Amino acid sequence: MKALLRVQPRWADAFALGLVAVLIAAAAQGLLFHFGIRLYFATFLPAVFFAGLLAGVPAAVLVVAVTVPLVWWAFIPPYFEFIPLAAADVDAIAMFLLLSLLLIFLADGCRAAIALLDARTAATNR
Repeated sequence: MKALLRVQPRWADAFALGLVAVLIAAAAQGLLFHFGIRLYFATFLPAVFFAGLLAGVPAAVLVVAVTVPLVWWAFIPPYFEFIPLAAADVDAIAMFLLLSLLLIFLADGCRAAIALLDARTAATNR
């Protein structure tokens, strides 16, 4: 389990892992759009959770901060333009932000639990 916590929060590796998570999620979202599935933030929610679990809260916050303008620019019509958002798009962004906040807290709690289990396992093996 200790391998999950090798990436230290607030290091360049953590932020790089967050950006890689965004790129993978954007590629998956582009593939879904190619097949006509229009779920703006569906692939980015797992990216937020895994970045938070593997790299900590700062990396997950970076994923959220990069995702919102990326989805607005690339996946909300008209594509590749920043225009004022419709009410439904604002609601989608607000829902993504709320769910991201909850996922970040969940990932942080899981990360703390893994660290506690590793410490307890190390103490019992002595």
